[in-house]
Amino acid sequence: MHRSHRVEAFKTYNRARERFMEDPQVLIDLERVVADEIVALTGSFADEAAQDYNAASVMYPFWQNYPPDNRGRQPIGDQFPWIEVGEHTVGIKLARGITRVFAINDLGFPTGADQRFVVFSEAIEDATAGLTDAAWLCVDVKSVGPRDDADHVVMSHNQISGSGRWDRVTTGVLNESMIARGRQRSHEFYPALPPILVLPDMTIAPTITMAIKPVYSMMPWVEETWSGQPLARIEVVTIPNGLLLTENPNYLRQYPGLLFPGKDDKSKDPRKLRARVSFERLRRLAAWRDVVVWGAAED
Repeated sequence: MHRSHRVEAFKTYNRARERFMEDPQVLIDLERVVADEIVALTGSFADEAAQDYNAASVMYPFWQNYPPDNRGRQPIGDQFPWIEVGEHTVGIKLARGITRVFAINDLGFPTGADQRFVVFSEAIEDATAGLTDAAWLCVDVKSVGPRDDADHVVMSHNQISGSGRWDRVTTGVLNESMIARGRQRSHEFYPALPPILVLPDMTIAPTITMAIKPVYSMMPWVEETWSGQPLARIEVVTIPNGLLLTENPNYLRQYPGLLFPGKDDKSKDPRKLRARVSFERLRRLAAWRDVVVWGAAED
């Protein structure tokens, strides 16, 4: 099926890639247009999301004998993983509400973020000076509690885009590895998303990756009984496209530590190691890349 699409897509892709590398501000402007819309949309349903998020604690009698499996290393046992709570109360509202701000296409793609859409708007066309009216928006919902509420988010290899070289028609798009650089150790990180898609109708759709981070608090136990994990904050971050990270302006070189090592141990396949994305570095790039849309920001 891909053969009739491949040759023309190869040409279209490389023209678009060269354009974005020559003028990265076009890609940055596009990211901001989409990020501003998602931040505003998330803020608009945040109160409703908080109510539904907190319902998980109220409904404790109905699942207390069948709790979600503990995650992480050596869990203490005084809290419950709230990953699915965030995915359903925040992620589903995003999927329902996104048509209020964009025309969308539910593009089939076998890997990527929890929520992924091709989005279309006149604002995208304006931001790209007519190059395209589309973007491939990938959004992951990352629920954490107070013990994991650091100033970063953990992203897997298939949640970040890369350099996206496509040198020969037959090879397809390939990403060069990145370095997740920490203070004491570093490791290679192998992003799996392309920085740009060329859709079946030859529309150019640059990749935009975002994370929504619902943070819950932990209420004190009462008479040895769990009391609840209410929502405390919703934060939205926009991670630069792989061309911005690795080519021009090469944020990874300008801001060492923007990516730094994730949670994984040495036994994991190196190609699938995760990396942390520093919110502090994102704020250095631009304030709009890290926005608290509900609740109180960290001091």
